[in-house]
Amino acid sequence: MENRSILHLDLDTFFVSCERLIDSRLIGKPILIGGVTDRGVVASCSYEARKFGVHSAMPMKLAKQLCPEAIQIKGNSMTYSKKSEEVTAIVKEEVPIYEKTSIDEFYADLTGMDKFFNSYKMASELRQKITKETGLPISFGLSENKTVSKIATGEAKPDNQLKVDYGFEKSFLAPLSVKKIPMIGDKTFQVLCGLGIKRIETIQQMPVELMEKVLGKNGISIWRKANGIDNSIVEPYSERKSISTERTFDRDTTDIVKLKAIMLAMAENLAFQLRRGQKLTSCVTVKVRYSDFNTYTLQNRVPYTSADHMLIPKVLELFDKLYNKRLLVRLIGVRFSHLVNGGYQINLFEDATEMINLYHAMDKIRDKHGDRKVMRAAGIEAKTISRFNPFTGEPPPLLANRRA
Repeated sequence: MENRSILHLDLDTFFVSCERLIDSRLIGKPILIGGVTDRGVVASCSYEARKFGVHSAMPMKLAKQLCPEAIQIKGNSMTYSKKSEEVTAIVKEEVPIYEKTSIDEFYADLTGMDKFFNSYKMASELRQKITKETGLPISFGLSENKTVSKIATGEAKPDNQLKVDYGFEKSFLAPLSVKKIPMIGDKTFQVLCGLGIKRIETIQQMPVELMEKVLGKNGISIWRKANGIDNSIVEPYSERKSISTERTFDRDTTDIVKLKAIMLAMAENLAFQLRRGQKLTSCVTVKVRYSDFNTYTLQNRVPYTSADHMLIPKVLELFDKLYNKRLLVRLIGVRFSHLVNGGYQINLFEDATEMINLYHAMDKIRDKHGDRKVMRAAGIEAKTISRFNPFTGEPPPLLANRRA
């Protein structure tokens, strides 16, 4: 069986690098990008700032205390989205199969390419082309699976590359901290440290049954990754991926209060589904069908997001442009498309920690008690929203009307 060749690409401090393209005076200086008030959150930071203990998702006030000389920038998500699309276009052109896992991260399957090209040379040339055409520094890891390649990228950074030859996965991983394993967060890391497990080599030497006993099914996954075992495939990326919902009325209506309430509820529910599926959208579409069956749609590109307060105003704005007050409405719908995987679930350039905590709290309640338990007052007109998960194929939301 032919050995796989999986490439992982990651743009280095992506937001910071974009800002440095705009203003070269920022090069070499500690940079903080995110909310500009003390209540804001760090969305990204330069390596110069990281030396002081600063990291993403940290409260901006704390980051400024740790690194008072840092230059604080609000950030422009639309700029970052455009640069991400430039890189995506290059990757799409150069590799046979690629998967875009976030705004600044990609996988590519180069298996079989060694018959025609040297995979490592091909990856090197791709990296050089991205930097030359976009001006952005990028690092990559190349190995026989996703996990090892991703870890290799982290070891290669900043602005470098690393190949782990087939058969050397375990020896490459062994001396590294267990926190290098992608699925290990702070809580799991603390549990492992409490057991005296700090290096991946220790996990490699443990029986898988013991890891399962300590951490359940996650323990098995961690043990496999620690041993360089990962059979997950590179899933071809498609810009056409989307989630949507629509409502056909029993009676055609011109009740603008009811229509807007349902549009809001649709957008709010789909935004929650994005966050639950760890997805981001960059395209919003609104659909209106009138009683004469003429159907109209309008769409708009937005910065990658899954935040209600970014998506709901855009949905209502598009609806206002489509709505004809003289005609009865038969159907309305909302679609979020151009989806990518991503953890930038909230607009960290503008939101304070309170906003982020609010989203987490609301989503936690919805996950535990159902999608309908928490919703905006303006959406009470559409109070009955089903437990819809577009990523698992469950039925779409069914909306019922009630005056607030």
